Amino acid sequence: ECCRQEEAPVQSSGGRGIMDDWPGYDLNLFTYPQHYYGDLEYVLIPHGIIVDRIERLAKDIMKDIGYSDIMVLCVLKGGYKFCADLVEHLKNISRNSDRFVSMKVDFIRLKSYRNDQSMGEMQIIGGDDLSTLAGKVCSCNCDVVGTGRTMKALLSNIEKYKPNMIKVASLLVKRTSRSDGFRPDYAGFEIPNLFVVGYALDYNEYFRDLNHICVINEHGKEKYRV
Repeated sequence: ECCRQEEAPVQSSGGRGIMDDWPGYDLNLFTYPQHYYGDLEYVLIPHGIIVDRIERLAKDIMKDIGYSDIMVLCVLKGGYKFCADLVEHLKNISRNSDRFVSMKVDFIRLKSYRNDQSMGEMQIIGGDDLSTLAGKVCSCNCDVVGTGRTMKALLSNIEKYKPNMIKVASLLVKRTSRSDGFRPDYAGFEIPNLFVVGYALDYNEYFRDLNHICVINEHGKEKYRV
């Protein structure tokens, strides 16, 4: 994942903020896979609101960097739905504008190896030769920004290939006292420090097929514990 979910930031992300005392939406208001009945606490962000917010992010991104061709780097696995929807909106905006913007998409996964130091060594898995980023505008898309350490390590690695510009888009930013101050350039929602699932965010590979972003309950955690 882009960032471990138990690690998350306290900061103003510029995203649409969800307060700590927000009770969420009643599950009975929505449809969701029957095999998850009894496993969820409530809906934090409905799918329709997610899609609308991503469309707004796409407009902001095109306004800022739409003058240049874009290399989109998607951080798997949790970021794939966010990235796919964002790219689709970017393409729609480009098609309806007076200048076509070329977009290429590549996919990476991050793996950290913990050693004697508190900061592990991060390995980038997958992706084509990242040297192709040289001189290009790179949009790095991930699912959740937590403390910010993982994303800062990734950006430090990408910068070695000398892209012209790097912009980070994150669907979620979490509030926590453990933040190192990292802020994505574009954030969908700032949320409390909750473990959330759905919209490709998983708990031990479950819940990726859930369209809404929901809070898992204790029964669900125990049911799918490995």
